[in-house]
Amino acid sequence: MNNKNILKRKTTLPALAMAGPVSLWMILFVTLPMLYIIYISFMSRGVFGDVVYEFSLESYETLLDATYFKVIVKSIKAALITTALCLLIGYPFAYYIAKKPKEVASRLIMLIMIPFWTNSLMRLNSWLLLFQTSGPVNKFLLSTGFIDTPMSFVYTDGLVLVGMITTMLPFAVLPMYSSIEKLSNSLLEASADLGASRRTTFFNITLPLTFPGIFSSIILVFIPSLGIYTVTDMLGGGKVLYIGNIIKNQFGAIRNWPLGAALSVLLIVITGLLIFIYTRFANIEDMEVV
Repeated sequence: MNNKNILKRKTTLPALAMAGPVSLWMILFVTLPMLYIIYISFMSRGVFGDVVYEFSLESYETLLDATYFKVIVKSIKAALITTALCLLIGYPFAYYIAKKPKEVASRLIMLIMIPFWTNSLMRLNSWLLLFQTSGPVNKFLLSTGFIDTPMSFVYTDGLVLVGMITTMLPFAVLPMYSSIEKLSNSLLEASADLGASRRTTFFNITLPLTFPGIFSSIILVFIPSLGIYTVTDMLGGGKVLYIGNIIKNQFGAIRNWPLGAALSVLLIVITGLLIFIYTRFANIEDMEVV
């Protein structure tokens, strides 16, 4: 009996040593802050912007107000468009990288990551310089005769969408590359031997087998696109509002923490729903970037 206890301790202690710090970190910096945000969302705002710790559904009722509801719908629509375009652009690119030799593929992946080595503000400012009234894009369109007068691209939903797509594209490419790279060539060869065309092979074998990577990309792109505020602040110039901007303003200048928390809870619910749907189709372990 003593030997069994000693053996159990020998196996339990290393497991606790490995999982303990991670679990403690998750509890202190993820679970507790999330529970506090949920708790704050059911409180009310004081006269001077403080939190009044009295149960209230006022913040959630405010979300149904026409102004906020339009922003929420607009944010979801923008996130869906960003996700769809990132998939349409990223899947062919991920497929191309996956079919290259390992050395070439690693270099191509490195090229995807290089822009993220620079400050995000510099990258966003570069879009403003490119699309400003006297910028290269307007000059090119004027010189080719497509337009007669400079167009206003800056501080519009279109430019915000461009910024979101370029920011989120790597998060779509890498999971899909990981999924496509694991695809067995023997299945594709067997399909070709049975007389299936490339189109048939793609839609009946390649696409279904790489669906976990596609859905992983959807989660990794859609959720940040829904809550991001740096891109909309920079490229929208304060004129284009999304959920992320409102949350930032509520916790900042406006000082309405319960409303900001309620919007944050909305994002948490959407995140949980997407992850739940993902687990119905694939293992959570398949949600990887590389």
